[in-house]
Amino acid sequence: MAVGLARSAALVLAAAVLGSLCLVALAEDEQLEDLRFVQHAQDAPLVSHFNYIVVGGGTSGCPLAATLSEHSRVLLLERGGLPYRNMSNQEHFTDALADTSLASPAQRFISEDGVVNARARVLGGGSCLNAGFYTRASNDYVRTAGWDARLVNSSYRWVERALVFRPDVPPWQAALRDALLEAGVTPDNGFTFDHVTGTKIGGTIFDNNGQRHTAADFLRHARPRGLTVVLFATVSRILFRSQEGVPCPVAYGVVFADPLGVQHRVYLRDGPKNEVILTAGTLGSPQLLMLSGVGPQAHLEAHGIQVLVDQPMVGQGVADNPMNSVFIPSPVPVGLSLVQVVGITKSGSFIEGVSGSEFGIPVSDGARRLANFGLFSPQTGQLGTLPPKQRTPEALQRAAEAMRRLDRRAFRGGFILEKILGPVSSGHIELRSTDPRANPAVTFNYFQEAEDVERCVRGIQTIERVIQSRAFSNFTYANASVESIFTDSANFPVNLLPRHVNDSRSPKQYCRETVMTIWHYHGGCHVGAVVDDDYRVFGVQGLRVIDSSTFRYSPGTNPQATVMMLGRYMGIKIQAERWRK
Repeated sequence: MAVGLARSAALVLAAAVLGSLCLVALAEDEQLEDLRFVQHAQDAPLVSHFNYIVVGGGTSGCPLAATLSEHSRVLLLERGGLPYRNMSNQEHFTDALADTSLASPAQRFISEDGVVNARARVLGGGSCLNAGFYTRASNDYVRTAGWDARLVNSSYRWVERALVFRPDVPPWQAALRDALLEAGVTPDNGFTFDHVTGTKIGGTIFDNNGQRHTAADFLRHARPRGLTVVLFATVSRILFRSQEGVPCPVAYGVVFADPLGVQHRVYLRDGPKNEVILTAGTLGSPQLLMLSGVGPQAHLEAHGIQVLVDQPMVGQGVADNPMNSVFIPSPVPVGLSLVQVVGITKSGSFIEGVSGSEFGIPVSDGARRLANFGLFSPQTGQLGTLPPKQRTPEALQRAAEAMRRLDRRAFRGGFILEKILGPVSSGHIELRSTDPRANPAVTFNYFQEAEDVERCVRGIQTIERVIQSRAFSNFTYANASVESIFTDSANFPVNLLPRHVNDSRSPKQYCRETVMTIWHYHGGCHVGAVVDDDYRVFGVQGLRVIDSSTFRYSPGTNPQATVMMLGRYMGIKIQAERWRK
């Protein structure tokens, strides 16, 4: 016990030392594009050498690379570019999701289940695209993961000092909070980052001016001489070799292509503690393992990939927390707010809300850009007004123009969202091709398990009580029944699943037929199946995976806090391993 406590204390001390060094590295107001260690892939050398190669500049990759740079030479490879300014303002929350171009920071995919989804393609990853809510994992989650609780807490605090804020709660969110309490989601936990049963106000990565702060901000705290960030670099494979005295293949570098198709090779410097680390996310990390010959043998051979390690669990156990929502029309104007309040129920469902759904509509007469109408956007795929199979550019244009002619009061109100714990249902990822730029085939098997359906039903019942509550009455029409509100929302073409048209839908039917993503998908490289407790890949050496693909269940109500924490946490642990003789 004493040895364990001493080791924990040493790690926390290391975290404090690293934190003090990081916080003086660069001026807070220095723009990412001005950082001298950030470069375009076309400007990168054809051959280079580093102590650590981190593949994926996302929610975990950025804090990990920043931490490792304190005493090592680190290369961070990101397939996308810098987050642009519109992406940084909450009024433009849906803009990136509505962008379906090849240069979009949100690469769209549709799961084999028929649900429209997106994966990040930008420095900062999902933290550049999400609704900004910040909340920690539960203490039980931390214990089950086997993490060092003291180091976890210090890593969360490091993240929070850098980019987390307390939101100014507008009237609609305050009414949602009070309605959740009236509906029995108690106690009132006030403002807290902690995951505890009841209703709370959580943190946000949007500051009080509505500006987004992202995981890319951590790079401002890196040691400039220790870090190189290469943008628009698509990694095609990990390089392995045999090494005398080592019984398994050893990772020694990666190959990436720049936008012109030029191949660049990056090698690890000589030394037993240098590593390649995948932080490419739930889709990217298992995809890259398979492209490099680590995965299910029969599947790799079917794609003509030479099998290095037959690892049948790569790509398995992938899950996406299903989201269902309902739009509540409001008789009074509603201000813009993204997720700020959450009700954590005892039955395993989480209730959140976003308001001001008319955001994205031009507010000035001179504004001529194409409005995307927020979450009603024909483009985003979430609560779009156009069925996904009909979303040609011409059809999108017609839908947006038709919506432009509608009375703006039609978009006045907010969405109450329900997400379930877990989930228990899971699926898998498979390669469609050997092109690293292409999306793999993803099957989530939403609501395959009855336990998930029951949790959703109880969440829907909670939302019904919220809508009927006295606390929320100012934001509902007196003559609108709960049934009519749900029926209207059920008619939104939110996915490609078949519908059963009837006069009344049961809660189970509503859950299954209106399922959407909340972008909290995870798994594919589970701890204990693909990686060990230190996130080292089984069957090879010199390779780790540190991102959401290692999670069996999504942490907390929203995972970004824990994914960022994990990058910092493992950066400190890896540095401590390096210092030990």
